[in-house]
Amino acid sequence: MEDIIQDRMQIFTEMEKRYEDMDVGYFVELLNHSDYVVRTRATCILVDFGGEDKIKHIARVLKDDDNELVRHEAAFSLGQMCDSQGIEPLADATLNDPSMFVRHEAAIALGVIGSSQAKETLQRALDDPDKPVSESAVVALANIEFMDGLSRNEKFARLTGG
Repeated sequence: MEDIIQDRMQIFTEMEKRYEDMDVGYFVELLNHSDYVVRTRATCILVDFGGEDKIKHIARVLKDDDNELVRHEAAFSLGQMCDSQGIEPLADATLNDPSMFVRHEAAIALGVIGSSQAKETLQRALDDPDKPVSESAVVALANIEFMDGLSRNEKFARLTGG
């Protein structure tokens, strides 16, 4: 375990250098790293870089990563990007991910994005057998309704989406 931690810390040091250089390619490659902690951090960093071109990479992590914590972080991250291109992968995860943990976060992320495009998915998620998922769908739907009708303060609405 000590070797894993030492290797991880070396990678984190390199990540910091590459972050300062905004080396997107490096972080995209890290999404395939064997260490789930590294993949989770790489996901966060790519989102911090911003830009629509990062969405496809985060969506791939959400769909394909074998670790539910990494997929959860990808769902959260897509929500934080607040881009409509994140709706389709989040909808798929809300309805189909094997992890309740990921389905819950994907539903919340749809609410954070706040698009009416997500309503049908969230309506279906109300029937999820896991209560945290169905309750997350309620929260997300409420936020979308709020954003659609009442809010003039978009930042406030996004902050209350989850």
